[in-house]
Amino acid sequence: MTLAITGASGQLGRLVADQLLATVDPSEVVLLTRDPAKLSEFADRGATVRAADFDQPDGLVDALAGVERMLLISTDVVGARVDGHRAAIDAAVKAGVRHVAYTSIPEPTEDNPSGVVPDHAATEDALRASGLAWTMLRNNLYAEMQVGTIEQAAASGQLFTNTGDGGAAYVTRDDVAAVAVGVLTGEGHEGQAYDVTGPAAVTATDLAALATKLAGRPVEVINVDDEAYQGGLVAAGVPEAFAPLLVSFGASIRLGKLARVTDVVERVGGRTPTALEDLLS
Repeated sequence: MTLAITGASGQLGRLVADQLLATVDPSEVVLLTRDPAKLSEFADRGATVRAADFDQPDGLVDALAGVERMLLISTDVVGARVDGHRAAIDAAVKAGVRHVAYTSIPEPTEDNPSGVVPDHAATEDALRASGLAWTMLRNNLYAEMQVGTIEQAAASGQLFTNTGDGGAAYVTRDDVAAVAVGVLTGEGHEGQAYDVTGPAAVTATDLAALATKLAGRPVEVINVDDEAYQGGLVAAGVPEAFAPLLVSFGASIRLGKLARVTDVVERVGGRTPTALEDLLS
């Protein structure tokens, strides 16, 4: 069975490729990327590397020739990626791909204020309407993104947040990759929407406790409203165009949209999920 990964040169894609090559015969693995040179080490391990660009849909069908299952990793251009995702799904249909797994987010619904909801909801709808077998991998926020937050709080003694008392079940990219490999290589995942989470919902108080442990001195949690949080992000050097997205993540956490904890990493990925604290050691 031939398995393909889109965006294979990205951070998540490389992890999935590495784990997949350790799981199946390399001749079964097709890695898609705009720049094949970036995946030369995987080609050396026996994977097939093909050029594929969602902005050039005419070549996508050829890139997916012979593929039976595909992991569609969402691209990183928020607000401008749905057309590319649809192009990949259309190409999968034309190429005869049978099953597509897509990296989405928990609760991609209208009442979730996260700025990435519209893209993911539209892509999920397109995949369901395609006639392909599908699996949604609704990944929580990446745990790795919180390491810098914790380190900065440890250095300053303060943790500014707009998350209130809400928590997020942060998950590592490596654990997400394990689940993706489980879906690509396993059976019975068609029609499933999996919330892929870490082992616990982590609040701002929990983050401050980790920062306190790291710093060896108390770290104070300072809750602010969305407007103040955005202003603080921009003042700290976050690009003005990106700051609202981070604010929306905090609002989503505050409303409990990322708090659900599941056993998907263990059940589908075959491993114990990594705790955020373990990334700091």
